[in-house]
Amino acid sequence: MDFALNEEQLAISELAGQVIGDASTNERLREIEKAEGPRFDAALWASLAETGILGAFLPEEYGGAGLDLIALGGALEHVGRTAAAVPLWETCGLGVPAIAKFAPESLAAEILPKVADGSMILTAAWHEDLGEPLLPTTIASRNGDGWELTGTKICVPAGAIADAFLMPAAIEGGSVGLFLVRKTAEGVGIEPLETTLGDPQAAILLALAPAELVAEGYESLQWAYDRAVATQCAVASGVFAEALRLTAEYTKERKQFDVPIASFQAVAHRAADAFVDTEAIRLTSKQALWRLSVDMEASAEVAVAKYWVSFGGQRVVHTAQHLHGGVGVDRDYPLHRYFLMAKELELQLGGTTRQLLALGQIIANEAV
Repeated sequence: MDFALNEEQLAISELAGQVIGDASTNERLREIEKAEGPRFDAALWASLAETGILGAFLPEEYGGAGLDLIALGGALEHVGRTAAAVPLWETCGLGVPAIAKFAPESLAAEILPKVADGSMILTAAWHEDLGEPLLPTTIASRNGDGWELTGTKICVPAGAIADAFLMPAAIEGGSVGLFLVRKTAEGVGIEPLETTLGDPQAAILLALAPAELVAEGYESLQWAYDRAVATQCAVASGVFAEALRLTAEYTKERKQFDVPIASFQAVAHRAADAFVDTEAIRLTSKQALWRLSVDMEASAEVAVAKYWVSFGGQRVVHTAQHLHGGVGVDRDYPLHRYFLMAKELELQLGGTTRQLLALGQIIANEAV
């Protein structure tokens, strides 16, 4: 693969970095986190719409620029680097790809222009109590020409602020489908969850809630889930890169015995190991995004990226906290956000053992 970004990918990454970086300062994030209500920067979200960033990843026929997953990954890295309080991953990583690929034209024409102008926030509710995103226990049943969903979704990213949710559900007869549910639909209950970082997750309770079928079949669920995970790994890449950058800056300035602690061999070794882990996360996430962007099989690459985020990411933030000493736990200092984001990422993606088991199964199937 070619790791160099083309002109369009580079331009959207630079624009996203400028817009998100200027708005998501430590002071601004502290202000948002101390305020009542969900951790959501409405002003920044409006700026993402005004500058065309939200529309950049939509198909051209719906007013977008048609940029690919690699371009989206570049923008999402800046969300991770800044810990920005906007649902860019949830909307453009979880919601947009599946709607653009599978949804009926009338539904896509209704939803996607609203994403571009910032008036609609999307997310996807993959998680249930059993922890098997591709084997949902939520039930989809026919109601005339439409569908109704019954079940419970947990830990839905941006669930407390989203306008519509993509949800996998089991269909009578043994099939599965991906459905769109509106937050205002009858039978939809939204319970905001209290999280360590304060991000607006929610549990979604469905009691014969009206739903629109977006796609049917396990292949469509796998397609959507792979892209959800790969784009989340792009966010993670930014999280760990910034944690490492903060650590490098701190250890160059913090002195002990009249010399910067960065000059100590033990500190240098730990920082070097964290750099290797950070690069592994960055490269494996980019490889997964690239293969998906050209419609190549990427199950193994997605599993490898998930593993590195779960395993290598924890080592990076542990090193960052260790080398910062007491400063690392000061909530006025930004490092705590990256530690909390790393833990949430690990739990959302499933932990290292789960990824190794999944990767082992993929390798075993290929051997046969």
